[in-house]
Amino acid sequence: MSLLVVGLSHRSAPVSVLERASLSVEAQTKLLQDTVAAEPASEGAVLATCNRIELYADVDKFHAGVAELSTLLAQHSGVGLEELTPYLYVHYEDRAVHHMFSVACGLDSMVVGEGQILGQIKDSLARAQETHTAGRLLNDLFQQALRVGKRAHSETGIDRAGQSLVTFGLEQLALGTPVETWARGKKALVIGAGSMSSLSAATLARAGVAEVVVANRTPDRAERLVRILIEGDATDVAARAVPMTSVPFELTRADVVVSCTGATGLVLTADMVAAGVEGRVETAPVVDLDAVAEEDARESAPPAQPSAEDGCPVDLPTVRPGFSVMGEAAVAGMDAATLEQHGAWAAGSAVDRRDAARGTGPEADAEVIGALAAAASAIGRIPERRRPEAVDVPQRPEPVLFLLDLAMPRDVDAAAHRLPGVRLVDIESLAEASADAPMAADVDQVRRIVSDEVAAFGAAQRAAHITPTVVALRTMAADVVAGEMARLEGRLPGLDDKHRAEITQTVRRVVDKLLHAPTVRVKQLAAEPGGAGYADALRTLFDLDPETVASVSRAEESTEKNAENRGPG
Repeated sequence: MSLLVVGLSHRSAPVSVLERASLSVEAQTKLLQDTVAAEPASEGAVLATCNRIELYADVDKFHAGVAELSTLLAQHSGVGLEELTPYLYVHYEDRAVHHMFSVACGLDSMVVGEGQILGQIKDSLARAQETHTAGRLLNDLFQQALRVGKRAHSETGIDRAGQSLVTFGLEQLALGTPVETWARGKKALVIGAGSMSSLSAATLARAGVAEVVVANRTPDRAERLVRILIEGDATDVAARAVPMTSVPFELTRADVVVSCTGATGLVLTADMVAAGVEGRVETAPVVDLDAVAEEDARESAPPAQPSAEDGCPVDLPTVRPGFSVMGEAAVAGMDAATLEQHGAWAAGSAVDRRDAARGTGPEADAEVIGALAAAASAIGRIPERRRPEAVDVPQRPEPVLFLLDLAMPRDVDAAAHRLPGVRLVDIESLAEASADAPMAADVDQVRRIVSDEVAAFGAAQRAAHITPTVVALRTMAADVVAGEMARLEGRLPGLDDKHRAEITQTVRRVVDKLLHAPTVRVKQLAAEPGGAGYADALRTLFDLDPETVASVSRAEESTEKNAENRGPG
């Protein structure tokens, strides 16, 4: 059997695809059950976070396993297989182990070095254990990944390379201002009471917000989070819980909103956000961008056109407003003679135009007209090529409501980012921002830790693979000793207990000494890359019963499973 992982993440797929492919807890459970029911897989675990969906399995066939796991992901995510396939990645055996350990250390996170992934791996393992889909391989893998992640954070400065997704999101909202300065005195609304929402509330409290309001569909969980915030020694923030029905009102009071729920639909629509902004204090009016654009267009309209008495041969009333009478649009369709007349007029005109301020003037337009005249002589007409005057875009008003959407699928309508007075940061914008985030030198040290741990894990797995064979060999040897002693007693019925025990001990020592060197050496060889074949060689050389080896494996797995199902440490 071999480890296989098939998945997609923010590195392989756009956020829009990740959002559609997200899995609820119920869908994850059903996916696990269907995975172990599939022919190629005997174990399964799902790692689903806000920016990744991965299916881990122990399979006996690579190609069949990839096809089956890809199909299962498509079926349970609701995204068609043909659409999903280009975004999927596949890791196998040691590369799959390397990927899992890198994920656990935060090297594959949107924010490099963040530690939240460890809790998500722990939850993923617990779910697989609850559904009885995690066997020896996946239990070993996930348990070791947790240890590797903790080692990376304790032995290196990877924490300095990044921060939690919450902190990174708040930094994006603050636009370069220190989060503590930006957040001080603000009122915060946290929608949801799960692990990410709890982290958001705690982070905001430490940053210095004046108040944290928690809204959740389950009132008890919201109340519990509020008690934690109030009773915490690190802050003295005011906190209270409200029902979800109070969210529209709380939007009119809040300065910053963090939403991370498991809802499958939008929690905050654009209309709700707009109403929340419009219902705020009068010192933060909502600006009508369309009205501002119209007013700016009127102010930026070209000056009055020169009159016919200025000698311009163009029929000025027919010139489209917004275009210079000395530009290309004004002369479209003229014959060559009129073009020459217009060119002479343009070259000598003293009309003051805004184009002059932009580095153009009559000379530049005269060159254009001359080129048009040449074109007219060649093709007999002038193609109309219009170049509109630039219109200054009005500045957006300063935000009065800051939204951080950490949910997948999204909680906040993406259209909210176009609302004046609103700044929205979501998973998609965080992914774009994190692409340019600097990486600390400690990342290289973590990579070395991952490589060492992958090698050690592979050696341990290969050594464990041969252990049942070694145990079966020693069991066979013990049976041989017992059989020979029984035959000796038949030949020497008068043998007393003292001599019988001494002979038995002597024979066992001889067998143990004969088996010690080859069994120790075969374990060492099996731990090396490519050493899996030594178990087969041992079974062949000593003619071991395959069923005996299998029964030893089942007994060991049963013992380990009883211990592991107590939960990850």
